[in-house]
Amino acid sequence: MTFSHEQQTRIDLAVTFRIIAHLGMHEAVANHFSAALSADGKKFLLNPKWKHFSRIRASDLLLLDADDERNTERADVDATAWAIHGQIHQRLPEVRVVLHLHPVYTTSLACLDNPQIPPIDQNTARYFNRIAVDTLYGGMADTNAEGARLAALLRDKRRLLMGNHGVLVTAASIGEAFDDIWTLERASQILVTAYSTGQPLKVLSDAVAEKTAQDWEKIADFSRQHFEEMKHLMIEADPSVLD
Repeated sequence: MTFSHEQQTRIDLAVTFRIIAHLGMHEAVANHFSAALSADGKKFLLNPKWKHFSRIRASDLLLLDADDERNTERADVDATAWAIHGQIHQRLPEVRVVLHLHPVYTTSLACLDNPQIPPIDQNTARYFNRIAVDTLYGGMADTNAEGARLAALLRDKRRLLMGNHGVLVTAASIGEAFDDIWTLERASQILVTAYSTGQPLKVLSDAVAEKTAQDWEKIADFSRQHFEEMKHLMIEADPSVLD
């Protein structure tokens, strides 16, 4: 079956919510994902306020315009989602997908006094010198000014480790974004587990870490296929995601 660009994007984004819930990376009825539809990025899909990830269907996703401030008055638009995703899509047209989560291990690292991810294996090395870090958490990010500040931190990076808060990743496609945030949580789990032994970390050299990060960047097709495999599993488990 052939779908329009919007319908395919709706399906893929809805599936992503289901995958994240299946993996236990969600948080109650919070957190948000978005995907741009228009060339300028300003028209984008977003999950409705306080709907559990495991129940989201393609038709549930809201189509919003980042320039339309009337969205702040809508009961189905979360204020923090609008502040963060609206500003990113308004200011960074090259960003097609934005995933924001509070997964346990990545958020644990974001709560450290020195919120960094040293390269100690192939997964952590994927992020060598490739994560922006925000250390200015000031409460719920529910204003355009805060959203604009976060967007500015992403101008030369694709991922943002949000100190005392969580994580945000951006990408050119939904598949790449999903695999990225999944690998980041796995890398964080490996790092937190290594820290828990109390033994010194054996950190990779800058040269090896950089080469590994570059190698990751050459296999975007791996990321997209990871998503496709997970998508098939979710659709087989519950086809209602397509509705």
